[in-house]
Amino acid sequence: MLSLNLPAFETKIALRNEKSVIFDIIRKRYVALTPEEWVRQHFVHFLIIHKGYPAALMGNEILLNLNGTKKRCDTVLYRRDLTAQMIIEYKAPHIKITQAVFDQITRYNMVLKVDYLVVSNGMQHYCCRMNYSDQSYTFLEDIPDYAAL
Repeated sequence: MLSLNLPAFETKIALRNEKSVIFDIIRKRYVALTPEEWVRQHFVHFLIIHKGYPAALMGNEILLNLNGTKKRCDTVLYRRDLTAQMIIEYKAPHIKITQAVFDQITRYNMVLKVDYLVVSNGMQHYCCRMNYSDQSYTFLEDIPDYAAL
């Protein structure tokens, strides 16, 4: 798989039915190794190992109901009271991060109303903090450490 703009980690990759799978430490099972999953696993490990995010407060492939249709958030970080605090959307490395990607995560946020939105394709990472009092957002220079949230 492609080298990403994220720290390397010890991957657990196997073959199942002649297809590559990677171990997801959040779901605690092997999942299909797609380019997007490669980005997700790198980013999740980055958050846990380098930014101090507790794995126990993270969920992958979180189902939500948006205007009568079922959607899946790639990763959601929860607060200790289990309310959503951050949505993270991943794209494969060859997918450009465009306004359409931000529109997608913004639609998910209409349901969850989190403090932070993060988008990554493994090469570029964007994080914005929401300000609901004036209906604005601010892009941050870096992904915040968990202690700073």
